[in-house]
Amino acid sequence: MTRDLFLGLDVGTQGTKGVLLDATKRRIVGRAGSAYGLIEGLPEGSAEQHPDTWSAAIANVVRALDVDAERLAGIGVSGQQHGCVPLDADGRVLRAARLWCDTSTTREAEELSATLGRTIPVGFTASKVLAFAREDPEGWDACAHVLLPHDYVNHRLTGRFTSEAGDASGTGYFDPKSRQYDAQAMAAIDPRLAERVPVLLAANESAGALTQSAATWLGLGAAAVGVPVSAGGGDNMLSAIGSGATRSGTAVVSLGTSGTVFTRSDVPVIDPSGAIAAFCDSTGAWLPLLCVMNATSVAEEVARAFGTDHATLTREAAALPAGNDGLLMVPYLMGERTPDRPNATGSLHGLRPGGLARGALYRAALEGVALNLAWGVHRMRELDLRIDKVRLVGGGSKNDLWASILASALHVTVERPVESESAALGAALQSQWVTHPSASIDDLAQVAVKIEGVPIEPNAADAAVYAERLGTFRKLAEG
Repeated sequence: MTRDLFLGLDVGTQGTKGVLLDATKRRIVGRAGSAYGLIEGLPEGSAEQHPDTWSAAIANVVRALDVDAERLAGIGVSGQQHGCVPLDADGRVLRAARLWCDTSTTREAEELSATLGRTIPVGFTASKVLAFAREDPEGWDACAHVLLPHDYVNHRLTGRFTSEAGDASGTGYFDPKSRQYDAQAMAAIDPRLAERVPVLLAANESAGALTQSAATWLGLGAAAVGVPVSAGGGDNMLSAIGSGATRSGTAVVSLGTSGTVFTRSDVPVIDPSGAIAAFCDSTGAWLPLLCVMNATSVAEEVARAFGTDHATLTREAAALPAGNDGLLMVPYLMGERTPDRPNATGSLHGLRPGGLARGALYRAALEGVALNLAWGVHRMRELDLRIDKVRLVGGGSKNDLWASILASALHVTVERPVESESAALGAALQSQWVTHPSASIDDLAQVAVKIEGVPIEPNAADAAVYAERLGTFRKLAEG
């Protein structure tokens, strides 16, 4: 029997998604998901999940996909970036993982930034490692491995401790230019960290083979044992592959709990301001990236406040003009990463009679997030990054109004891939690349990624309004 099925897993903050790619039919033949949340009752600013939560969700997803183990050719894993998963020498988890959205380590991030002379965002792994070492010296003494979420899943699948440049470049102790760990940064955190980070793999290298215990965990049986697991990567890196953004000029905007904008570059892009992260990608190139903490959660906040569904709110918001009659939201409900305002709060400006209507507030949420992203895209262009078109992915991509607002605010054509779970698809495509190393990842992606409907073009009049509103937004956000 031909092995032509590739399993892609995306282990995210709100749940795990899986897709099954049939290489013979050149299409996705299965999708499944399993939702979960954060650990409740933690202090303000803390955001944690236990890796056991991911393991249970992964097993649920794979079993729901009903994978034919005799046809399974490869597995790829995408994971939420920046999380810190400490393990002991026997591979046991020492504490729940602090996640990218955890801001409880702000003090450690500021201290490391001052020591290293460059910005270490609080969302990066570095401050979480330092906080763990300080808060739990005994736990740190027992720690033998410091992994990222996708590294941990690959370890569970293969028994090996590995990472790759894309995900590792979001740790704060990695040099994206050399694509190697940064010895100085690791020493500033703790000299023992260098002994505890996983070995780095090339993007098209296998992380190992599926073990018997992993096959049993996933319910796949003996036929799946030995199937190669790809190097994997961070969710943004794999989303780039699964969106077809494997060539310069095509950017991805991902609207999930957080919002990101990223595009491929053949050379490293270092932003002195720190606004654009100097990430590597998961194909052997680079992926300069903007990340904002507040995206779909802002619209969700409005929907919860009024107990109204998004479709109704979108219709009411669409009846209002671009610029929202002057009502402007700075949407920093969770603090903000870009700009670096971890303790910021959200605000409304330009309130007039009718401004508290639910449609007006919903439009303010959509436009506020769009303007924050436009600010970052402006900075990317200042760094000579070419952005000709945008592939819009994530949960927020399904909102037609938001897509049109983004097209005008960013001054680009917006396309929406048919497969919205782009990170899971990217993971499947990377695993296909690993088993066919002579193939081009760009060719594989261009075949697999399909575009939905007609591209959304910017409206010239709306674009002019948003250009003016961006100036006001920046002044308000900078305080």
